[in-house]
Amino acid sequence: MGTLRRGALTRRRVGLRAADLEYAVLDVETTGLDPRTGARVVEVGVVRVRGDGTPVEEFSTLVDPRTEVRGREFHGIGDGDTVGAPTAAQLAAKLAELFSGAVVVGHNLDFEERFLASEFVPQGLPRGQSGLCTLRTLRSQLDLARYSLARASHDLSGDWPTGQHTALGDARACAGLLVELLANAPGTLHYTGPPPKALTPTSPSGPGGPVRWKPRTGAAPQGMGPVRPWRSAWRAVELDPLMCGGAFGARERAAAQSAAHRDTRLRAGLATAAAVTGALAAATAVGGLVVRRASGRGGLTGRTG
Repeated sequence: MGTLRRGALTRRRVGLRAADLEYAVLDVETTGLDPRTGARVVEVGVVRVRGDGTPVEEFSTLVDPRTEVRGREFHGIGDGDTVGAPTAAQLAAKLAELFSGAVVVGHNLDFEERFLASEFVPQGLPRGQSGLCTLRTLRSQLDLARYSLARASHDLSGDWPTGQHTALGDARACAGLLVELLANAPGTLHYTGPPPKALTPTSPSGPGGPVRWKPRTGAAPQGMGPVRPWRSAWRAVELDPLMCGGAFGARERAAAQSAAHRDTRLRAGLATAAAVTGALAAATAVGGLVVRRASGRGGLTGRTG
């Protein structure tokens, strides 16, 4: 079982109604792009929200990476900022609490999942929670020029997100994008992945007692803003989210669109074949019933004549 069990959103009538679920929208700021080269988490933000847009909880904290903090030009965090912040080991139980019973969401969730696997799973974060990538979802459902969190938010609603390159700011923007996605869809969206499961975290504590979080972003005064209508054209045919990762340039888009049209034709062919088979079966059954009734009447006449 992987760190997350990925699901997807679809307009087909399969899976769970997405608006009925809860989501733990995650963003991390790190010292680099790949934990295999020594990159570490320096900030975590989580926004817990219901599919109908009701906010549940917000959480953020700086994280002590126990190494030099690089990448300040991107996230604005320096070595002095992480002094006194909790470590990944102290944070794992809180993440389990925030993820429990929710679908874990990220914009390019592949990135967040790598750091969950490298830093928090070894410290006790349970594996196997449900996951959803809003980047792959947008690529699957809408035809946009750009799919970055900031660009997509602006192109769809007309507003740029605030608090960019802070973990909580980006988690808020992603949560808003998700809620608007569910509200603005041309039909009911369903989540097709494994259902979220309850986790059993333990209370985090350190040598001096309970952990003290160190947020650098204040709590939103009124939670999430109102759902905004989108200026968008939804794809007539959904793309496979598995084909919507990576750079997703012109070649990748063309391949995903071609595969989607093939799948659509295949499903239509199967539906037609099923309908024909059902009609033939019904006709055969009716014919057999007529024969049996006719046979029964003939037998009765023979006995009474």
